Amino acid sequence: MRAFRTVVAGRLTAALGGEWRPESAEENPVAPRRAVDMDRDEQERYGWAVIHDVLKEHTADVVKAGTGDAWTVAEQTQMAQAIFDAVFRLGRLQPLIDDDRAENIFILGHDRVLLQLVDGSRIRVDPVADSGDELIDFLRFLANRSESNPRPFSESTPRLHLKLDGGARLAATAWVTSSPTVVVRRHRHKVDTLSAWVDRGCMSPACADFLAAAVRGKWSIVVAGPMSAGKTTLMRALCAEIPREEVLGTFETEYELFLHETGRHDIVVDWEARPGMGEIGADGRAAGAFDLDEALNDSYRFALDRQIVGEIRGREVWTMIKAMESGTGSLSTTHAASAEAAIRKLVTCAMEAGGHVTRELALEKLAGCLEVIVQLNRRVVLMPDGSQQLQRWVSEVVVVEPGEREKGYALTHLFGPSGTGPARASGLMSERCKDLTVDGFDLDLYQAEADGRGWQG
Repeated sequence: MRAFRTVVAGRLTAALGGEWRPESAEENPVAPRRAVDMDRDEQERYGWAVIHDVLKEHTADVVKAGTGDAWTVAEQTQMAQAIFDAVFRLGRLQPLIDDDRAENIFILGHDRVLLQLVDGSRIRVDPVADSGDELIDFLRFLANRSESNPRPFSESTPRLHLKLDGGARLAATAWVTSSPTVVVRRHRHKVDTLSAWVDRGCMSPACADFLAAAVRGKWSIVVAGPMSAGKTTLMRALCAEIPREEVLGTFETEYELFLHETGRHDIVVDWEARPGMGEIGADGRAAGAFDLDEALNDSYRFALDRQIVGEIRGREVWTMIKAMESGTGSLSTTHAASAEAAIRKLVTCAMEAGGHVTRELALEKLAGCLEVIVQLNRRVVLMPDGSQQLQRWVSEVVVVEPGEREKGYALTHLFGPSGTGPARASGLMSERCKDLTVDGFDLDLYQAEADGRGWQG
């Protein structure tokens, strides 16, 4: 299979770089068009033509050499589909990506593959490769398949992060682990709303009302939580509250928000960082690299109304801070165990930029621009019938303001905290929150929930 995929991919690459002139236009009806000008459907039709040619050549070689029996029609059809899936889809991984029961896919070496289902349980499924080398070869193929943003994956660059066709996110590593390891996160809610979070029992009505007003009021928000808590999904729901007419810019290391696909906004400019594939320069960067800070600087020429920075894992926090300081109402996510831990995490990330960034400077910047932290939590609950159910909820919402010099910030728990279910209104309202009434914040709804006269959870 690897040999067939390599041959077909090589011929496609050669054709996409220039004119395609088959021997007979009758055999390939798309022949008059330049391959580089084809859309995806045309490229796939061309791919089928190449696959059939390669298999025809293989059959002729086998018959001529007398080294084996020619494939039956059914075997040729099966092999053609497998090659097509390997080149244009995700090969043996594709059925797992298409399985709506799956939320995460764990590939632990070539022979151990587990699906984590939406209820939190796990099942073992068939391997996606026949050896570790084949798995690594497949990952390299995926990493280089993108014409606009190829990514390195080798012993010198033993990690890989990329978006797959359909929007799933792949993270892989090899050479620094005992076996090649891959985790694929499927995005189940690419289009989401705050009202859907209320309907799913993940957030209270007053909480949804406040967050919607905070987004419309252009407050800067960070969504925090543990892994797989739904941070990116909540980000999409928050972004759904941004008025359609606003021009949005998104800045991500790997595409995850997909705001340009929801149809909720007329104009979305989506930037993605590029690690680069060339030699390392004097500045320590690979040739062709493009980071989020460069994207943000460019974005000021794009007449944006709002700058949205994706997940914060390291020094890209400075991109988030710059976006928040512009006053456009930026949103970001980060991993943290609590709202206050999120501030400590962001400070640590900021200090990774170098010795010139002190804790005091990072705190001053964050306290001056970050206004709301939404904390998520998750757990797997064993149901009476023995099944499992994965629960996610908003566990606290805090308003961040500058505080006393020693601490650097002050937190007001507007909702929660709650360790067992959706946080409810606390009644501890920052005076500044009342300004959001002009953006639709319903003070009566909030107070009723705080007094126990409204939503009971």
